This record gives sequence, structure tokens and C-alpha cells, in this order.
Amino acid sequence: QVQLVESGGGLVQPGGSLRLSCAASGSIFSFDRMGWYRRAPGKQRELVAHITSGGSTNYADSVKGRFTITRDNAKNTVYLQMNSLKPEDTAVYYCNARNDYIGYSRDYWGQGTQVTVSS
Repeated sequence: QVQLVESGGGLVQPGGSLRLSCAASGSIFSFDRMGWYRRAPGKQRELVAHITSGGSTNYADSVKGRFTITRDNAKNTVYLQMNSLKPEDTAVYYCNARNDYIGYSRDYWGQGTQVTVSS
């Protein structure tokens, strides 16, 4: 059973920074891609960023230039560095691991970590 454990959330002032970590129970090489999603109160879950096994990255327009996703294969960990945080970044952030197959995908999720941006 795959386990993803997030950490690093918290309360930060606007303009501040946080780094989220997602530790996987197994090798992250086994996943086609890993990423971060978030769900703000009253909104649907949305993709924040993902990184493929080959190292390609993709970001939501709202976080481009402020957030950076990286992976440490030796530690089986994916990170999300969040800079210049805004109140609208407030959400529960979820780590995701995905494998793509013909016709479907299989997703694994962490339990989520709260990020609150407020003065």
C-alpha cells in the first residue's frame, strides 16, 4: 500500500514562504508523476504543480514564478517551495502520486496539510 505523508504547512504572513514535503513509502521512481493539489474553502480541488519521472514540470498559472516543485529520488520525497504567498493560496494542500495506464490512471493521495496565509 502506497503511503504519502505531507508536512510543512502552517500559518504565514502574505509575502512569506513555506516549503511542503511529501514523503512516499516506496520509490517515487515507480510513479509516472507526482504533484501537489489544493482545495480552498468552498472551491474544487485544483492542480498546483506536478513533476514527471523524467523531471518535467507543470504549474497552475496562478502559481507560476512563485512556486517550485522538485524531487529528491534518494529520499523518495517531493517538495513544493512556495514563495511570495498570497491570501488566496490558503488551502489544504494534498500530495498526489499517479500512474498512467491505457485508458485510466491510478492516483494515490496524502492526508493533506493546511496552509494559511494571513496577516
